[in-house]
Amino acid sequence: MSESLIIQLRTAEAPRWMVCNDDGHVLVNAVSGELAQAVPLSMGRRVAVIVPSTDVLITESDAPAKSATKLAQVIPYALEERVADEIENLHFAIGDRSAETGRVPVAVVSRARIEGWLAELRAAGLNPQAIYSEAQLLPNMPGQLIALLDGESLVMRTAEGVPLVMPARSIRDAFEFALATQVSQVAGLEPPPLGLLLYVGHEDWQVYQGEVEALRERFTGTKVQLLNSGALSLLAPAAASDDGINLLQGALAVASPLQQNWKAWRIAAVLAGALLCLHLGARYFELTQLRKAEAALDANIADAFHVAMPGQQNPTNARRRVEARLAEIRGGGGNGALLPALSAIANARNAAPSASIEGLTFRDGTIDLRITAPDAASLDAIGQQLRAASWQADILGGSANGDSYRGRLQVKKAGA
Repeated sequence: MSESLIIQLRTAEAPRWMVCNDDGHVLVNAVSGELAQAVPLSMGRRVAVIVPSTDVLITESDAPAKSATKLAQVIPYALEERVADEIENLHFAIGDRSAETGRVPVAVVSRARIEGWLAELRAAGLNPQAIYSEAQLLPNMPGQLIALLDGESLVMRTAEGVPLVMPARSIRDAFEFALATQVSQVAGLEPPPLGLLLYVGHEDWQVYQGEVEALRERFTGTKVQLLNSGALSLLAPAAASDDGINLLQGALAVASPLQQNWKAWRIAAVLAGALLCLHLGARYFELTQLRKAEAALDANIADAFHVAMPGQQNPTNARRRVEARLAEIRGGGGNGALLPALSAIANARNAAPSASIEGLTFRDGTIDLRITAPDAASLDAIGQQLRAASWQADILGGSANGDSYRGRLQVKKAGA
């Protein structure tokens, strides 16, 4: 359930405030003082302000426009003859059209006056979401004239008409005028008599009690409700539940609490978003670099595989296949001839120390050597040494090349 700080601005008196929830229950009793003292109570709460009814004109218009935008454009000119000032100097706030009469309630206030209230509130550290006239917050009740006597003003309201604000010093004339404005709902008949429900503070009641008592015969019944905490205790529940015309419309409209919180945090949110984008960009760049490194590594693996496994074109599962091949060789693949054959070749080379092995190929237990020697005799000497060590060594061919002789020697285990 939402809570509201309700502040009442009073002419020539200190402001008063209290806290209510939207059901009208008082959570913090009325207090009077400087506006800055109310700031702690505004934290996390809606702030609504009640201004004197003498500063706000409440009237009606039968303008036919339906949309809020059109009404805001039409209403000032429709009411131009009813206001004393130029419409450029006035601020108009529009209520909901009445389903019974089809008329639109309108609150009119001097621009300078409402801007002065806002400046005073904001200077104290308060940011109101709503401003209401006292007159709009009076309850209405069928068959009753509801009146608020507060200081020098008397505010009156009936169920059908707009609130009337009159000087309290002419209380008899004010009540007579209010009764005279009643219109019968049936043409040709007198309007029904009204009862009076008067809200008044103790001090004001002492001053005007005699005049009110003298008017009892003008009403079907008179009830006086004394306000122990002043007018604020009567008006605050209606302000908390948004029952009046909010003057903060049009150019003076304020953002919702959610939007205000967003404005307060949007710089932090923008910075957080920028940091997130930077983080994601860095991670994307890192991932791109890793993918490039992976592609280069795959290419190197493929090259190494083709060298290690000649004749094998597909490098899929290269590591497993090379490891399998090495295991085969180490486990005696090719009849276990590779390592002994290499040892025998190393010993046989001593027969021709100047000979050099340019390359070898091992397959199926047979080593094919490519040897460069000074002459054919050196190559034959290596073969003889191998055969003496019980290896089969066959010269497959050779050719002289200047001062050297290049030949091929095939070595495998004798009898293989």
